[in-house]
Amino acid sequence: MAVQKLYAGVKLRELRGRLGLTQKAFAEKLGVSLPYLNQMENNNRPISTTVVVNLAQEFGFDVTELQSGDEARLVGDMREALADPIFSGPTPPLADLRLAASNAPALTRAFLDLHSAYRQTHERLASLDEALGREDARLQPSPWEEVRDFFHYCDNYIDAVDRAAERFAAQASTKPSPVAAAVSALGAHGIAVHFSDQDGALRHFDPETRKLHISTRAAAPTQAFQLFMQLALVTQDKLLEATLDLARFHSPQARAIAKIGLANYFAGAALMPYGAFLQAAQDTRHDLERLADRFGASLEQVAHRLSTMQRPGAKGIPFFFVRVDPAGTITKRHSATTLQFARYGGACPLWNVHRAFETPGRWLRQLAETPDGVRYFCLARDVTKSGGAFDAPTRRYAIGLGCEVRHAGALVYADHMDVDAAQAYEPIGISCRICERRTCHQRAVPPLERELRVELNHRGTLPYQID
Repeated sequence: MAVQKLYAGVKLRELRGRLGLTQKAFAEKLGVSLPYLNQMENNNRPISTTVVVNLAQEFGFDVTELQSGDEARLVGDMREALADPIFSGPTPPLADLRLAASNAPALTRAFLDLHSAYRQTHERLASLDEALGREDARLQPSPWEEVRDFFHYCDNYIDAVDRAAERFAAQASTKPSPVAAAVSALGAHGIAVHFSDQDGALRHFDPETRKLHISTRAAAPTQAFQLFMQLALVTQDKLLEATLDLARFHSPQARAIAKIGLANYFAGAALMPYGAFLQAAQDTRHDLERLADRFGASLEQVAHRLSTMQRPGAKGIPFFFVRVDPAGTITKRHSATTLQFARYGGACPLWNVHRAFETPGRWLRQLAETPDGVRYFCLARDVTKSGGAFDAPTRRYAIGLGCEVRHAGALVYADHMDVDAAQAYEPIGISCRICERRTCHQRAVPPLERELRVELNHRGTLPYQID
């Protein structure tokens, strides 16, 4: 099998900029000529083995960052955006999209932001939202979408917050339990914690009385998570605000949503500190139930935490994590892999996460292949969240966790699966409207990039044929 050449000119330019070196000085430290460095930075030549070794030795650079998933994500997002009917001309070839993503990622993101703004305005008009007459109408993504993309392009790993949570966990290790440590830390800030059977809110903090109420109707992992989430807001406010300043969100609503997201990140990282959790994940071969029992967390919290293990120099398996409601809507999505999720419309119905509701309490395993030829091991299970009372609503979700199949040997769930058999892989896609598969029996709508042929006297699986 041919070795894939590594083009990472943008990463080289970024590193050189952080070091404040000229091209000449950088080339000397890497042991290459100035013209050769120039060609690598412009992706005219691949990164050589010598340069990779020197990057690690001279600068302590984590060379795994050269293979960041940003380029693949940008290409996938562009393909989906360009499938929009507004682009009536020929679709740019895949090679051009890859070139744009690798050489001009900032321009590519600007294009995606522009398209997202167009869609936002179009949807407001289509739904008679009176956007043109409202003073607060803006051409920008919704706050929720903006925060989602922030975590998406960070590989769902926030280093400063993660390390702060790990430091707290180390300092609190002398306490009887993480919950006791959090209660003690809040008490040091004058906050009294009350666990009570309150109706409605899982967590309520009154800044005036300095009282924090945690609902006992919630499961124990949820109570602990909410406790640590409030701890982050109280004790890590400066760190969270500094991180938000760097993100430069466009609206106060996006910033507020992101702050909740960062506080949630701290909570998960404090309950499952990076080093200890990574070692436990490897020791148990990523058995989610054993990890949940060891760290006092829920299956969803463990699955989410596994998708964040991307610390430079100590990376875990790159996982994707999703949560899907019974209607098929993705309510959470985080990925350290190249797998793309549908940004608009529904996800692929062939994905096993949609079947999890049919088999409650069981893990579903799936070998899947995306149209770009990448193969994944996918795991799915339903999750039920009780309201804690007879008349309280019960929420149901399905969670999905997966990685590229080359990592399957490190997962206990992949045992006895024939990962080498091509026929074992189910063809899945991002969404029907950009999927190029011609014979999918679950196709909902035709692909936008293909011509259709309709024959009145012939009917196959679909009422049309895709050319």
